[in-house]
Amino acid sequence: VQLQASGGGLVQAGGSLTLSCARSGSISDIWGMGWYRQAPGKQRELVASVFIGGGSHYADSVKGRFTASRDNAKNTVHLLMNTLKPEDTAVYYCNAKAWSAGILRDYWGQGTQVTVSS
Repeated sequence: VQLQASGGGLVQAGGSLTLSCARSGSISDIWGMGWYRQAPGKQRELVASVFIGGGSHYADSVKGRFTASRDNAKNTVHLLMNTLKPEDTAVYYCNAKAWSAGILRDYWGQGTQVTVSS
């Protein structure tokens, strides 16, 4: 299983970026996919999740600005990031969660850098 992230880059504050994560290979009993981010000197944090059964979850810091969506046919999730702020600067990681022997297991993609200039 591979998660391939794309779409990061440099943008001015107030701008927009869209991240995409394509999943290749099969994951049985997938529960959801989403995005985490890690800024320098900080812990990795959840940004947004979309659940296979429907619904989504967002960190309070991005609610109203970020929108996660999924394309099940293409095994892809997207993260539309609007009104970006310098504090959104981080490495963004694609994540998938799936049940395995009763345990929710994490799968990670490579990070993609998002830099928001003030």
